[in-house]
This record gives sequence, C-alpha cells and structure tokens, in this order.
Amino acid sequence: MNLPNINEARKRTKEKVNVYYDKYKINDKLKSLGKNKKYTILTYGCQMNVHDSENMSGIMEELGYTKEDNFEKADVIILNTCAIRENAHNKVTGILGRIKKLREDNPNIITVFAGCMAQEEGIANMLKSKYKWVDIVMGTHNLYSLPSLLENAYKDKKQNIEVYSIEGDIIECLPVKRDSKYKAWVNIQYGCDKFCSYCIVPYTRGKQRSRLPKDIIEEVKKLKEEGYLEVTLLGQNVNAYGKDLEENYTMANLLEDVALTGIDRVRFVTSHPWDFSDDMVNVIAKYDNIMPYIHLPLQSGSDRILKKMNRRYTNSEYRELFNKLRKAMPECAITTDIIVGFPNETKEDFEETLKIYNDLKYDLAYTFIYSKREGTPASIMEDSISLEEKEERLQRLNELVNKYAREANEKYLGKVVKVLIEGPSDKNNKVMGYTETMKLVNISADESYIGKIVDVKITEVKTWSLEGELV
Repeated sequence: MNLPNINEARKRTKEKVNVYYDKYKINDKLKSLGKNKKYTILTYGCQMNVHDSENMSGIMEELGYTKEDNFEKADVIILNTCAIRENAHNKVTGILGRIKKLREDNPNIITVFAGCMAQEEGIANMLKSKYKWVDIVMGTHNLYSLPSLLENAYKDKKQNIEVYSIEGDIIECLPVKRDSKYKAWVNIQYGCDKFCSYCIVPYTRGKQRSRLPKDIIEEVKKLKEEGYLEVTLLGQNVNAYGKDLEENYTMANLLEDVALTGIDRVRFVTSHPWDFSDDMVNVIAKYDNIMPYIHLPLQSGSDRILKKMNRRYTNSEYRELFNKLRKAMPECAITTDIIVGFPNETKEDFEETLKIYNDLKYDLAYTFIYSKREGTPASIMEDSISLEEKEERLQRLNELVNKYAREANEKYLGKVVKVLIEGPSDKNNKVMGYTETMKLVNISADESYIGKIVDVKITEVKTWSLEGELV
C-alpha cells in the first residue's frame, strides 16, 4: 500500500526524467481477465483526464473487457477524478454512494478510484477509512499498472491503494481507445512547475516532463495515416514545452514540426501567458493548419491579485501578449479563464477584471468562484469576502461573457467557414462540428458528411453556437 504525501509532492529536484517504452506489459494470461465482463469509465475534469481515460479504455480492452456506457451495468467501474474544484469532489462523492448501493446487489463489482483526487493526501486517507469497499485507489503516475491491480483485486478482495507522490517519469507505448475517429488528443508534456498559489495540479501531476519530440511527431504522423484530421497537443502548460529537455527545442519548434506533418488541423491547450514566446506567435501565424484559436488564461485583471496567485505576469504584460496575437492574427479567437473571489479580492480588484474584459472582448471565458484546495498556499489565506458577494461578482462577469460571446459570433453571419463535422447534432436532422476558431456550428446536412471538413455558410447566430448550411 502506498499513500500520497503532499510534502513529497511539493519536491522538485534536478534528477533526470526517465522515459520508459516497456513499462506497460501484460502477459497472455491477463488478456482474458475481462472475458465476458464490461467496464465503464466516468471521467471528470480537464482534457488530460479525458485522454487518460482513453488510455485506460485501451488497457481495459486489451484485458478483454467490453465498454459499457451505463455504469449500473458494468462489472468494473473506474472513476477518473479531478481535483481542481470543490464541485468535482462533490460529484465524485455522490457517485460513490450510488456505486455502493449497486454493490449491495452485486458484491462482485470492482471499483477503481483513479486520477487527481486520488493523489490528494486527505482524499486517499478518507477512502482508506470510510470507503474500504473501494477496491483500487491509483493516481496519475501509474496508469500502466492497472492490469496487475485488477488481477490482485480479483484474488485478494481487499482494498489496494497505490498512489505515488513523486516527480514522475514518462511512460510511452500505452494502448489507447480514442473517443473520436477524426480528432485526437496528443500528450506533449506532463506535470507543472508553476505552482500558482490556488492550484493543486503541481502536487497531483508531478513536475514538468516533456515527451521527446520524436515520439510526439511519430504519434501525429501515425494519426494522420489512420485518417485523423485534427490533433490537440496537451499539457498543463504547453508553452513551457521543452524547457526540461537536454536539447534546445521549444514549443515553437514542436508546433512547426507538427504542422509540417501535413495533418489538417493542429490545436494546443493550455497556455500560460508567462511562457508564450514571440517565436510561438510567429509560427502559429505562419502555418494555415495551426488553428487560429488560443486559450489564454487571465485569472484576474488585478496586479495585486495576480501577484497573490503567483501568476508571474502583470495586467500590462498580459495585454501586450494579447495585442501581439491580435496583430499577427486579426481573425484569431481568444478565450480565457477567470477566477472570481480569490481570498480578499477587493471591489477595486474585481473592477480591474471587468475593465480588462471590456477592453479585450474575449470570444468566451470559463469563469469560476475561487475554490479552496487543501495544501495550496491560497488555502491558508484569510478571506473576508462572503459567498453572496462572490456570486454577485460572478454574475456581473458572466453578463460581460455573454455579451461579448454574442458579439464575437455576430461577425460570422453570412460568412463561409470551414467546419470539421464530428457527429450528429442534438437538434433533429442536423450534424455538428467546429470552425477553425473553435465555434460550434449546427448544420443542415446528413450524417454522410461526418468526418469531413466542409465549407459552411453561417445563416444564424446565437450566443453559444452558430447555425449553417453547406455551400
């Protein structure tokens, strides 16, 4: 049994990151472990978690399991959890209660608690003391060990907690069962060393580790050969890609090399403004297949709050970067993240956030009330703001988000745009897809167009989506 330790998770050394190509192994005996059994993965949180779930799906199917969308019918239920905000915790706690009731009728159900919540010391201890019936607790560093953990769960019938508070290595060659046949997530980096004062990710994901360029490029080339049209390069802070590599190779170099594979569309998330270089801006503007869409988290418009958040840029530095992107790519869509109600955020601090939002007029923002994360520096800061005040500020901010989202979409009315059609729309007799600038479009077309990039004329504009017709 290995329990997480937040003090260990804080540590950063200069030890070399190991890259393993043979860490994941399953013998022939294990390949029938899931014969006549079904599995469900319930995923919470960011795109990294989504892709982790794709890897776990690949592992489960190599073990012989069959995917089941309804967790109530599954023999193995995997919770791939998120630690970013309190509401994610609450959702997972609720689903655990439902699984416990299922086990009363079927005690043979195997429950796996994985992901970032498992990496939290308090959560792991809670599972050990109050949820002894959860069979496997595993973190973000050892997905490759899922086969052996499952084998042990069937044999021993006792809780097994295997969570490591380590800086981490890079494990290549994990199987993957992707959710889409046309769009693919590609990890380029793991972990984070930024240590924003409110964020738990550096503790749950380990130190920053960049995959080797050759492994990333090889994966993208293979995806292109398999017919994929779009890749999204993933990392906690993709702009810092390469800073930990021995060779002089940056995110700008990687973006260019991925673009040169000829794959139709390249995206990347998430960007920290601190590491967004001029070379990156130039490369994005240079290549037509690098999509003109940038997610650029602001978090606050107040220099005082940004300093307390340990974001390491100022309001004016952020604006300078934003304007560089706008100048290089006038049609680029830019979205952001904003936290409202950070400890002791004053009315003046909040007004600075409203001001920069009014000035920059983002295409969209993902807005949140500050959520305390145990073990982070912000969690011990005194907070004089009431929840009522925080909710009122969030409402005011969201009014601007709605206003400028609509205005950004209005610019598309009557235009012809390229859309990658991904699947059926939730509207009758329509399909849906995304523009190069990440705008959702519902299109009057049949399902034979799914998996194609087509020209679409925008006929109607809404706040959160567009309506269009094939040209």
